[in-house]
Amino acid sequence: MEIELLGSGTSHGVPVIGCSCPVCASKDQKDNRMRASALIRGNDGRTILIDPGPEFRIQALRTGLARLDAILATHAHADHVHGLDDVRIFSRDHDIPLYCNAVCLEDIKNRFDYIFKPTQEGGGKPRIALKEARGGEKFYAAGIEVTPIPVMHGQLPVFGWRIGDAAYLTDCNGIPDGSIELLKGVKSLIIDGLRVRPHSTHFNFEGALEQIQRINPDKAWLTHLCHDFTHAEIQDWLRKRVPGKKIEPAFDGLCISIGR
Repeated sequence: MEIELLGSGTSHGVPVIGCSCPVCASKDQKDNRMRASALIRGNDGRTILIDPGPEFRIQALRTGLARLDAILATHAHADHVHGLDDVRIFSRDHDIPLYCNAVCLEDIKNRFDYIFKPTQEGGGKPRIALKEARGGEKFYAAGIEVTPIPVMHGQLPVFGWRIGDAAYLTDCNGIPDGSIELLKGVKSLIIDGLRVRPHSTHFNFEGALEQIQRINPDKAWLTHLCHDFTHAEIQDWLRKRVPGKKIEPAFDGLCISIGR
């Protein structure tokens, strides 16, 4: 199995509209950060999408996505679910299950009410089967065992997701002790690390490093990155701050192998 990061950027995306800062003007493809999202590819070809963000259509075309079997939603903020309509191309003949916590489930019902109520034919809409997941309770999606990991995004309870020996924890600034237990044995960790400056609902770089130390993976990547620093500058910051540690900034298109 593997996980591919379809996007590694914060809610604005990078480049930011109307911004001409060195990061937004950079020609380095690793500084082009679409909204945070990921794709899990199973050994049998089935796929799971984590967060259908606003650029999902572009991300799917870029990676050559030809099938979609399940969706895991971390939470229902716009930058994580506002590409939901574009999954309809994959749901012509069957419902696609979407797993999330109870808060996210109600938000999706309200925001995308046209999906879940009778409407006229024409125009099309995705066929989505909402499934409430519970923190720490393993289940199978598309034949792959996943574990919802409860974390906090400010005051909002959201989910990270563990798949085998990998974990994806975006949009968070608090990880309860019970969730650290659920992350024991994780070797590959993708974790929210917005910027150096503090933020009220996201880990900054220092906060992310503290959580990486708690979880103790073999390797970690910072995601949901803003436009304060280029990819190369974040690498340099990390090497100075934690020399010898295997911690890197994520980038769009990064593929990570998942073990069981």
